[in-house]
Amino acid sequence: MRSAKITRSTAETNISVEINLDGSGVYDNQTGVGFFDHMLDQLARHALIDMKIRAKGDLHIDDHHTVEDTGIALGQALAEALGDKRGIRRYGECHLAMDDAQVRCALDLSARPFLICNLDIPTQKIGAFDTELVREFFQAFSTHGGITLHIDRLHGFNSHHIVEAAFKAVARALRDALETDPRKSDAIPSTKGTL
Repeated sequence: MRSAKITRSTAETNISVEINLDGSGVYDNQTGVGFFDHMLDQLARHALIDMKIRAKGDLHIDDHHTVEDTGIALGQALAEALGDKRGIRRYGECHLAMDDAQVRCALDLSARPFLICNLDIPTQKIGAFDTELVREFFQAFSTHGGITLHIDRLHGFNSHHIVEAAFKAVARALRDALETDPRKSDAIPSTKGTL
């Protein structure tokens, strides 16, 4: 089983993340940030990753530390669960439509983290959620997960749709990248012999 449990405790947050990469998309995410929980649920469901996250953060200040640190812990859990990455497809991509929004994601589980995030979210808030935290989450997730991650908004005017389409597109691309390659299930997907 490709699974991991990570705990992260700082002066600002206490976070635990449990994932199973070979799951069915069962989720139980409670961070205290409602919209963010909804996005984590989408990530789990559409990547088919079983995910349980508990986060207690300094929400009396704002949501920043909770969202960022959850991204860090989730990225660390992904990297641990992947191990040496033997047999995975490694690459994934998705064009995802959600009503007015279309978001493209391409990613590489390369161990070389890099984020390109061109979402241009039209509003600063979705409910009480600061939309600038979307990039903060993906930055932390890609850095600590060792992911080259490109996310681009192609169309869209509704902020909720754009952000949800982004999480779903990342999830679907991640699902493809995590799948076992039936033609090379015993090999590291790199000419270097390591990732």
